[in-house]
Amino acid sequence: MKNIVILISGSGSNMAAIVRAAEQGRWAERLNTRVAAVLSNRADAQGLALAQAHGIATAVLDHKAFAHRDAFDAALMAEIDRHAPALVLLAGFMRILTPAFVAHYAGRLLNIHPSLLPAFPGLNTHQRALDAGCQFVGATVHQVTTELDHGGILAQAVVPVLPGDTADTLAVRVLSQEHLIYPQAVAHFLA
Repeated sequence: MKNIVILISGSGSNMAAIVRAAEQGRWAERLNTRVAAVLSNRADAQGLALAQAHGIATAVLDHKAFAHRDAFDAALMAEIDRHAPALVLLAGFMRILTPAFVAHYAGRLLNIHPSLLPAFPGLNTHQRALDAGCQFVGATVHQVTTELDHGGILAQAVVPVLPGDTADTLAVRVLSQEHLIYPQAVAHFLA
């Protein structure tokens, strides 16, 4: 069985979309794959309860408890590796990962980003797109490299900017597309 470990920092809505897709799409039977664990750097991440409700193992590693980023990433790798992951998914995990972490999971570390990469890597993507006068925004599933929000693109969804849109209204529409393309990209990657 190929194990997936998902990293979250908050609501876990993309994680929830992946868990639903895995259950509805019978990934265990069709792809010999399961979501084995959901890990967070925040004890108050709402997505942990959802994972537990689906019988998925969870753990919290508070990044503030570590003296430096390298120590946190080393502990996180040890926790992830307990589940022998075929794939590690970043789903709203709000930490920049060290080169050693990225290298350890090279070829099996994916992320979802709320822009049409390579445009607008980093934070505040929707406001930056509005400020730039973009007519379209979107989301990108990509392989993770040491360069922030770069790496091979696996899937994208395009969302039009409508008159009167704000960063918040765009965020809602883009997120709904993230929930569609992330599970699809994961299933395709594993197939």
